[in-house]
Amino acid sequence: MKFRTKIQVSKASNEITYSSKIALLGSCFSEAISQRLAYHKFKLMSNPHGIMFSPKAIEKSIFDVVNTTVYTENDLVQNNEIWHSMHHHSTFSALAKEDVLVKINSEITMANSFLKEASHLVITLGTAWVYHYINHDNLVANCHKIPQDNFVKRLLTVDEITASLTNIKTLVANINPNCTIIFTLSPVRHIKDGFVQNAQSKAHLLTAIHKVVAANNNTFYFPSYEIMLDDLRDYRFYNADMLHPNTVAEDYIWNKFKNSWFSEETLLISKKIAKLQADLAHRPFNKNTKSYEKFLVNIIRKKEELAQYGFDVLSW
Repeated sequence: MKFRTKIQVSKASNEITYSSKIALLGSCFSEAISQRLAYHKFKLMSNPHGIMFSPKAIEKSIFDVVNTTVYTENDLVQNNEIWHSMHHHSTFSALAKEDVLVKINSEITMANSFLKEASHLVITLGTAWVYHYINHDNLVANCHKIPQDNFVKRLLTVDEITASLTNIKTLVANINPNCTIIFTLSPVRHIKDGFVQNAQSKAHLLTAIHKVVAANNNTFYFPSYEIMLDDLRDYRFYNADMLHPNTVAEDYIWNKFKNSWFSEETLLISKKIAKLQADLAHRPFNKNTKSYEKFLVNIIRKKEELAQYGFDVLSW
């Protein structure tokens, strides 16, 4: 008797290797994947505007990166003494507006250079609910705790999301026509919108994603959302807030992702790197032992083996 349904993810054609450059944008689940890619020493760029949830916010981020938009003080707002960009995460906010602008503009410049050479772009959509900032007459990525009566909240239609994702595809193609785009839907539950509203939001996003993937070459879908809801399907795979996948769930989805998208050689190398990373994190009880000396020699051997693949192991 089976007590679980396991989702089988097929092998991708445009595989990720250690020569790949991977850009990732989107929700906090995108950050979880970014952290694992960084741990395994891939070349990557993650969220140049900070964590984004809606397709319109991600589209604005990519527009800025592609066009190397220069932000000025006119693009900032102040709330409770802190300066913010309404198109950026609060990690860009600061007491001095000059600090905000330097961080924003330098990140955009670096992201532009990276995206031009990126082999893969992973976009994780979180919600179709958006906020219209009345004072500036535009959609924002973050409300920065500004009173809610300054915003109008609404749900993007499937057609609006489809148009936004199509714009993203076009923007990227303008500077990098060979970039493979991987869309995925965040398994994080946006319950603050309401249970029914969260389900409606996810449905709009999912429908739009599949319309865009079906209509465009070199554009794919990875089922993070379905793996969480239909494969794991249990609250023991959530954090205490019952909204975010826990580490066990993230690792499970990560394994599905790498088995689908990594080449066989990449899988082998990533395993070797993971073993070395575990060794480097090891803290011995006593360094003055022969077993520890042997342990250090083994680390050097592993580094030399990985150096043959072109890694700068001396910086590890």
